[in-house]
Amino acid sequence: MPRIAIVGFDRFTDIDLFLAWDLFSRVQVPGWKVEIVALTEQITSSTGIAITRHATLDTASSADAVYFASGDGSRDLAASPALRESLRLDPARQVLAAVDSGTLLLATLGHLRGMRATTYPGDELRDLITPHGVEVVQEALVTEGNIGTAAQCLAGVDLIHWVIARLVGEAEAERAIATARPL
Repeated sequence: MPRIAIVGFDRFTDIDLFLAWDLFSRVQVPGWKVEIVALTEQITSSTGIAITRHATLDTASSADAVYFASGDGSRDLAASPALRESLRLDPARQVLAAVDSGTLLLATLGHLRGMRATTYPGDELRDLITPHGVEVVQEALVTEGNIGTAAQCLAGVDLIHWVIARLVGEAEAERAIATARPL
């Protein structure tokens, strides 16, 4: 039963969380389950939309895929000991993905050390990510093994497709996306 955890937090970027939620939720694979996980019961987007999490952040540790949304709040979460205390991820058995500043969270957890990754273009995020031993490159999508990063929200569509393909295979991902049920 493939389970995807989308990591949210206060001041997340609406499109990065809701786009992933919408596209992952449209996949018609038996047992497919998508959840928004967070440290707190309720999280609020950067534009003021409040939502209730489906599960606690630590449940992402047992998911088949973990997708990190982005937003200004990613910096606070990266600085919080709760991030490292709550998440025990394993790229050998899990697909790990991050869009924009979500890459900072993967870097903080140590999963990008010695790797190439991408994030929103600009100095601020690059300067926060590179001290974690990450080579930040200006590409739309960077994947290595079970880890993928996307540079901007629209590259998130490609990252979402990549996650689906890693979980159920490319042919099944194409079929699942082509036959996604309308909502």
